[in-house]
Amino acid sequence: MKDRTGIAVGLGVFLIVASYPVWNGLAAAGGPGRPELEPARDTSGCVEDTAYMAAHHQALLNEWRTRVVRGGERYYTSSSGRRWEMSLTGTCLECHGGKAGFCDRCHEYAEVRPTCWNCHLSPGGG
Repeated sequence: MKDRTGIAVGLGVFLIVASYPVWNGLAAAGGPGRPELEPARDTSGCVEDTAYMAAHHQALLNEWRTRVVRGGERYYTSSSGRRWEMSLTGTCLECHGGKAGFCDRCHEYAEVRPTCWNCHLSPGGG
């Protein structure tokens, strides 16, 4: 009888620990939604479409950095055929000028710490 009680308790503890990721995820699902970002200043369009930029902007910016610094290229032609200067501060932040209201809100939500500002000055000289 003692073995049965010990096995039942051990099995119960195991099930609680093993199922922790599931019930913790369900509890967190009721947490804060996506951050509200400041709208772009220019509504004529972004470098690429919104869905692409939300998912891949970091890769695009890394590509731009490599092409500008190592290749000496200055312009990017988007999938729409529009030509853009490859510049974080001159292109991206011309539209999304509020670093605190755009970049920082999303990066804090996603819990990422980009290294952009190691080299670039943030808008407003910060």
